[in-house]
Amino acid sequence: MSERAPEVPALRNPTVLGVGLASLLSDTGHEMATAALPGFLSQIGASAAALGAIEGIADGALSTSKVVGGVLADRPGADRAKIAAAGYLVTGLGYGSFALANSWPAVAVGRAVAWAARGDEMNLLGMLKSTLLRAVPITFGALSGVLCERSGVINIAIEGMLLAGALSGTVAASVTDDLWLGLLLGAVVGGAMGWILGVLAIRYQVDQIIAGFFLYLLALGLTSFLSARFLQRNQALNTPGRFQELRIPVLSDLPIVGPVVFDNNVFVYLMLALIAVVHVGLFRTRWGLRVRAVGEHPRAADTVGIRVLATRYRNVILGGMVAGIGGAFFTLGSVGRFDEGMTAGKGFIGLAAMIFGRWNPIGAFGAALVFGFADSLQTKLSILGVPIPSEFLLMAPYLATILVVAGVVRRARPPAADGKPYVKG
Repeated sequence: MSERAPEVPALRNPTVLGVGLASLLSDTGHEMATAALPGFLSQIGASAAALGAIEGIADGALSTSKVVGGVLADRPGADRAKIAAAGYLVTGLGYGSFALANSWPAVAVGRAVAWAARGDEMNLLGMLKSTLLRAVPITFGALSGVLCERSGVINIAIEGMLLAGALSGTVAASVTDDLWLGLLLGAVVGGAMGWILGVLAIRYQVDQIIAGFFLYLLALGLTSFLSARFLQRNQALNTPGRFQELRIPVLSDLPIVGPVVFDNNVFVYLMLALIAVVHVGLFRTRWGLRVRAVGEHPRAADTVGIRVLATRYRNVILGGMVAGIGGAFFTLGSVGRFDEGMTAGKGFIGLAAMIFGRWNPIGAFGAALVFGFADSLQTKLSILGVPIPSEFLLMAPYLATILVVAGVVRRARPPAADGKPYVKG
């Protein structure tokens, strides 16, 4: 009979998920990798554990039934002292990161997971991958908003740009049988809508909120009309196919991060690249310094020779192109066809992510993950058949948006000249 490992003192409340995650990682010699998931996993798990809902982690499956005697299941050969220490570290990082961000809605989300999914099994890696994918269009929308508003132009038309990019990408890929050409045309159409917004808001000084909402309504009506008039009658125009998952050697073999991030859709890689490019561009280059100067004090920027109007035009067009790529994700990276209103408000959620991220690309991505998790959660819970009406589950991502924006809007400070037209004196 094999020797039984000594029992560990009861590990309650916030430490349970951290210890379970560290236990999973310790078997592969990657205890320190737990620091890569500071706020997201540990806070959600801590909230769930507070209700006594976590049993443990084994092979990537999170079983939310109960804590057996308050002790995690034994894992042969594990150094339990190191596991406990790593667990406390992860939980502390989780609480610290969320305390700094004042992200109290995450606590409610975690407790909702614990209550709704008790007695069922949720695949941890699958949940993380679904969260990342659902955050993709939100992140593209948020990046579009960051590019526009950092230069002083409010872009309410992101939802319309997503729709236009989705439709144009579908038609182009269906006609040419080339997914990359469809992606390119989606970006071009999004950029064209950005140019129209620039003409209305910058040249003719139309109220930027009204101009953006007009473009959204135009895109919504036009895509619905074209879909009903052409795509539904000719299915050959609505069969673009979709990008398959692209596995990156070596990186995809990393524990947890590998299968979630590096065995994924090409849009995920584009998103991560754009986050890095936009962040470095805005905060580490001369171009970014000029953009931020135009967004904060256009009059001062003009006096030192910065072309204020040209800078705003350029950024609004770039923002439109980014939104167009995000729109192409819905068809070329997800379902492989266009349906009316398929963006389902992701552009507006992207604006909320931008505000939550304080007009910073990395912060916006983090906020998009929160909204992506809420969206993924409602789908998972509906599959599990939890005793919650489906209508309430569908509200989850939008309710999360309202809660997050309500929690940070008073503390978030937009660029000083955001939404204000500039007239050369």
